[in-house]
Amino acid sequence: MFKDFVSVQTDDFSLAELADQVRSEDASNGAVVTFTGIVRQLTSGPGLQAMYLEHYPGMTEKALNGIICQARSRWSLGNVVVVHRIGRLELNENIVFVGVGSAHRRAAFEAAQFIMDYLKRDAPFWKKEITVEGEHWVEAKQSDLDAAEKW
Repeated sequence: MFKDFVSVQTDDFSLAELADQVRSEDASNGAVVTFTGIVRQLTSGPGLQAMYLEHYPGMTEKALNGIICQARSRWSLGNVVVVHRIGRLELNENIVFVGVGSAHRRAAFEAAQFIMDYLKRDAPFWKKEITVEGEHWVEAKQSDLDAAEKW
């Protein structure tokens, strides 16, 4: 039986440990695809110093599990791991990890991208950018909304 693991947490995570959770114990996965989102410097505007992420406890985990269920309905998947951090995050810190196992690489790649695209659109997270000029809450990007629509 394949396992899903979802966590919303303040603590950093180990990429190696999470990738190991995605691997199947019965060697049924021929592919493991992982994605890690990292706090990066802004390409325009005032310099980013940090981000602050909030969520709706309980509802966020439910939304993430629902996204995994949608992915499972589209692709044959092994273990799926989704971890998202909240709180203050400094430049170059991990934000999110999505790991998907599958017998075949195409399903693993597509499901990982699907999960990330839907997470950006449907999971109740709110992001505040802390810049050299002050703080402001970030609106959803149209490109993120459009990415989920392609599925």
